[in-house]
Amino acid sequence: KSKEKEHVYMKILVLNGSPRKGNSVAAINAFVGGASKKHEVEVVDAYQLKVSPCMGCGACQCYKGCVAKDDSNMIVDKYWWGITAQLKLVIDKAYCKGTLLKNKKVGVIIVGGSPVGSQQYDLIRGQFNCISNYLGWDILFHKDYYASAKDDLNWKQKEKMCDDGSDRNTVG
Repeated sequence: KSKEKEHVYMKILVLNGSPRKGNSVAAINAFVGGASKKHEVEVVDAYQLKVSPCMGCGACQCYKGCVAKDDSNMIVDKYWWGITAQLKLVIDKAYCKGTLLKNKKVGVIIVGGSPVGSQQYDLIRGQFNCISNYLGWDILFHKDYYASAKDDLNWKQKEKMCDDGSDRNTVG
């Protein structure tokens, strides 16, 4: 006797990040075509949402959703394991400068809430490396720091970082 797996009905949210009607939409439509036969599927075009960048206030941890009065409360709030929304907005605008920014020298300082060496640093570094490679930027250094409280990187430690470029919490 073979037992068939019981079908589990799901509500599926697809977030489309591309404002163009090209390959991403084609892939989404193909997925939705198959998934909607047995599930409820909703597609949200992220580029049409009015979402302010995360301010890292932590209020969403205490309340049901973001305190900002925007469209973010219809989706999930994320402020971890990646470049912040504010920085990503600025980098996205760098695309329009194209060749004007080519061969610029940049440095990357990552401050995370997990000990240095945790996966979040690799993910952020990888994302920034991809962006830098595409834009033709020359990365001069990467520095990672662990700080879980507002004042973890005190002024003496900051001065040390500036003076000799070394720090026991740093992975270069």
